[in-house]
This record gives sequence, structure tokens and C-alpha cells, in this order.
Amino acid sequence: MIIERLSQEHRNIEKLLAILERELEVFNHGDRPDFKVIRAVISYFELYPEVYHHPQEDVVFAKLRTRDPAAAAKVGDLAREHQRGAERLRRVVHAVDSVLAGREILQTIVRDFIECERYHIMMEDRDFFPAALKALEPQDWTEIASALTNPEDPLFSEAAEETFDALRARILQLEQEAEAERH
Repeated sequence: MIIERLSQEHRNIEKLLAILERELEVFNHGDRPDFKVIRAVISYFELYPEVYHHPQEDVVFAKLRTRDPAAAAKVGDLAREHQRGAERLRRVVHAVDSVLAGREILQTIVRDFIECERYHIMMEDRDFFPAALKALEPQDWTEIASALTNPEDPLFSEAAEETFDALRARILQLEQEAEAERH
């Protein structure tokens, strides 16, 4: 089911946020984080959520607005939330690419991205997905399914394309190498 897949993608995103958070902690302790790991995670966020995950949520949300406007109103402006997430990601990219921005600015920007992504996921899991499951009818889910291409999350899918499979392996390898070097 679509909501189950979107929820699993949220769990996958949380794994990447935890990696970013670990790298930020390294930075907080005065050590140099592994910017290859950070950049690989950012590359994922630049592609998958924006191109695949959020558009699928937007289609479900449009149906929810039709079936249960009050529940949709409680969720708020989901498209704007996604847009704000993309804007925060651009700030992260800018901060990482220009390390000259300094330690405190980078820390603040990355932490803001992590916290806002977690809040956004929590809101969708708590309000949006349950409201959609309650309000939408079987024909709505059929229409949603036919409107979506339904690609699996390439970074966490067993059936991932080789490129994304290699990216996932590289991110995990880089994180392990960075951890080993720090200890």
C-alpha cells in the first residue's frame, strides 16, 4: 500500500538523518567530519524525496483534501512544507560547499534541517497518513496508484538500480571509514 511505502521511506530518511547527526557531532567535538559522507547523503536528499517521495505524498494529500478537508487543514500546506524542506536543503548544500561559512553556521543549518525533517515526518505520520487512511475510499487509492509511477526508494530498495545501490554502499562505507579513523 502507498502509505506503508511512504512510511518506510520515512524510516529510511531517518537513517540518513542519523548519519548526518553523527557527522555533526564529530564536528561539534572539534574534529573534521567526513564531508564525503555528508555530500553523499545530501545528494540523496536532492534527488529521491524531491523527485519521487514528495510528489506521491502530494497526490495522496490532494485526495485527502477532497474527502476530508478538515483533516487536510490540520495537516496544513503540505506542498509549502516540502518547498521549505527543499529550501533548507539548499542552505545545507551551500554551507557544506562553502566550509568557510564557519563551524557554528554549518552546525545551525544542518541541525535545523535535521530537526525540521524529523518534525515534518512526525506530522505526516501522526496527522496526514492516518487521515488519508480514514477518509479516502478504495476508488481513491486506485486512482492514486494509477497516477503514480511508484518507484521504490533506490537507496534502501533491494531492487535498486546499480547506481543507487552503489551510492547506498558508498555512503555506508564512507561512514564506517570515518568512524574507524576517528577511533
